[in-house]
Amino acid sequence: METIITDEIKEFVNEVKLGFVATVCPDGTPNLSPKGTTIAWDDNHLTFADIHSPGTIENLRTNPVIEINIVDIFTRKGFRFKGVGQVLSEGDFFEQILAHYRNKGTKHPIKNIVLVQVERILPLISPAYFTSLNEQEIKNYWMNYWNEKNKK
Repeated sequence: METIITDEIKEFVNEVKLGFVATVCPDGTPNLSPKGTTIAWDDNHLTFADIHSPGTIENLRTNPVIEINIVDIFTRKGFRFKGVGQVLSEGDFFEQILAHYRNKGTKHPIKNIVLVQVERILPLISPAYFTSLNEQEIKNYWMNYWNEKNKK
């Protein structure tokens, strides 16, 4: 199988961790939910833990299409991962992924693991880059913004 998730992208995903997961509700409307456990599992899969995601899990059981956006909040760059999600609730593979989360310190109860077969990756880049700002200026702006906001 062709490698779709490069080492550079894996490093980015595993560092950022927060993924915004889009699924499709039974009535056809979108559902967007943040997942702080998103990781690159291998060359072709992302995964995240179901800590409290009943809507996401039910949507995937009905319609497995999924998109995960992972963006560095300071540089405003990231990736869109499009693919198919599989809900794992038991078995050896579920236990293997669960052990990974436990070894990394996750203490929350994990009901399911979602394994995403990534079919396509697209870059995400803030429109701010199409102005006169460079990456360091954008990063400085957002770091200052969050630092000031957290002083309150």
